[in-house]
Parts: sequence; C-alpha cells; structure tokens
Amino acid sequence: MKKIWLIVVGLVLLVSVVVMSGCGAGNSINVGSNSQQNGIWVSATGKVYAIPNIAGLTLGVEAQASTVAAAQSQANQAMASVVAALKAAGIADKDIQTQYYNIYEVTKWDPNKNENVTTAYQVTNTVNTTIRDISKVGTVIDAVVAAGGNYIRINGINFTVDDPTTYYAQARQQAITYAKQKADQMASLTGVKLGDMFYITESSNMPSGNYFDLRTVAAPASNSTSISAGQLEITTTVSIAYNIDH
Repeated sequence: MKKIWLIVVGLVLLVSVVVMSGCGAGNSINVGSNSQQNGIWVSATGKVYAIPNIAGLTLGVEAQASTVAAAQSQANQAMASVVAALKAAGIADKDIQTQYYNIYEVTKWDPNKNENVTTAYQVTNTVNTTIRDISKVGTVIDAVVAAGGNYIRINGINFTVDDPTTYYAQARQQAITYAKQKADQMASLTGVKLGDMFYITESSNMPSGNYFDLRTVAAPASNSTSISAGQLEITTTVSIAYNIDH
C-alpha cells in the first residue's frame, strides 16, 4: 500500500507540472482554491513616438607627449578652447560636465630588453554636453572641432525629450486598455468570469537615439555637419492580474 500511495502522489505532481507548463510567458490562467497565483494574469505594451528636443554630446580632447607635463599642457589648452567654443555657442555651464579624465602611460614591447618600455604619456579629458536647442547640434559640433583641432574626440551623441510625462501617460493608457481586452478575451475563451483586479505593475522604457564615432579624430569640414534627430520610441508595459469569479 505504501508503494501505491507514493506512485499516486508522483502522478499528481506530474500532472500539475504539465498544466503549469502549458501557460504562455506573457499570459497565464490559474484556477484553483489553494494557490496564491489564482486568476488571469496578462501583460501588454503601449507604444508612442516622440520627436527629440534635447541632444547629449559626449566629446573631449586627447594629447600625447614624451612627458606627462607636456601632454597635460596640450590637453588643457585644447580643452579650454573647446569649452570656450561651447559657451560661445550658447551652452550653459550647468550643461558641461566632466565625465572622464585619465593620464595613461603608453608602452611597447622591447624585444632587446625583454620588457615593456614607456614611449609616451597620453592625457584624455572628456565632457558630457547637453544641447537644449536641437537645431544647433551640427553648429556646436563644427565649433568644437575647429576649436580642438587634431586633439578633439567626438565620442557619441544621443537624443531625448525634456519632459516625457505626457508620452508615458499615453503609452500607459494604451497598455492598460490592451491588457483589459486581453483578459476579457481569455476569460471568454475559457468559459470563466473575470473578477476584480488584484495586482498591477509597470515597466517603462525610452531608449535614446545614439550615433557613435568612437575615439576618432575629426578634422574641420568645408561644409557644416548635418545631424538627424529622428524620433524616439517610448514604451510602457503593464502586468495585471484579475480574480476569477465562480
């Protein structure tokens, strides 16, 4: 009798696993009186698009010389010219923030000495700049390139919106509407009655539009730089659980 009882328990557990594995990753229906997961669980995503009105520009200078002092002096002079160009273009002090400063020993392998030897010292100074007038992005890039000369490095640019609140509200409304429709359909298809909502959570995302030109030397161009901001996709995903009325 003991062995038979163990076999019956094993079959019950196996049936439970199979039933649970049949539920999709995005939606699930659990019916029973003893589980905290009872109910209809759904998730849905709302999506809206926004035109960026702010640009973030990551730029800096890089100098290399035979001594630290010489490399630092070159980098300091170049960065002073770059910052002056940013301010002349209307960039406020609060929108210029140092991101990275590094003094690096440049070495190479010497087969005669069987060791690395120092060949130069490199100084890198990088700042994050916020450009609040999106129409000036190309002009600002041209200005810092002219000011920094061969020391300038343009590391990346991204676009965003100053206040995404309205866009998130629109995306959230879409997501909740879709989730409710999905729950109603699942209840109808499975022959159960949708009860009160007892759980809801949200996750949002607004990726930046990025264009990278990592650690490249930019020489002054004869024509002004053209930058396209495009549009941003703003999404909000909600997960909602409803009771099943019996």
